[in-house]
Amino acid sequence: MDIPGLHKENTQASHRYAILTVSTSRYAKYGSTDRPERAEDASGKLIWGMIQVQGGEVVHYELIPDDIEMIRHTLKNCLYSEADVLIFTGGTGLSPTDVTIESVTPYLEKEITGFGELFRQKSIDQIGNAVMLTRAIAGVARKKAIFCLPGSPNAVKLALEIMLPEMGHIIKHIKG
Repeated sequence: MDIPGLHKENTQASHRYAILTVSTSRYAKYGSTDRPERAEDASGKLIWGMIQVQGGEVVHYELIPDDIEMIRHTLKNCLYSEADVLIFTGGTGLSPTDVTIESVTPYLEKEITGFGELFRQKSIDQIGNAVMLTRAIAGVARKKAIFCLPGSPNAVKLALEIMLPEMGHIIKHIKG
């Protein structure tokens, strides 16, 4: 059966994911944890569930504060892990403490500009002109796909609805 928008590459393999939630307030309350339900992390839990429904495997979850050095340290560790895809959630807005984009961007070897463009286009229906406030991005580093998403569950759900059907296609091109 052909599903519109689903590439054949996506039906063949299970991909491995790292979920990285960036939240200073949650980190202050719960510290470092390895499961989203241990940190009242609705977005992390949603990401985990949507990945599993698609047949993917979560190999790493981490809660980290809005701190450039800690985000970069986590990113570097994940770049050498078994994960195929790194998903950051949180810290993509305009507040002075939102530093996920600044932390991750220097490590990207290639940007996947179409992701951010499509995410913002589809977000207009949900949030209107406030869509201009999101800096959601995606890119590639060390043959891994990296996505930086807003922290709200609605934004996460929309982003994963865009990303997951294309993940096999993305991974196929990255791995060459």
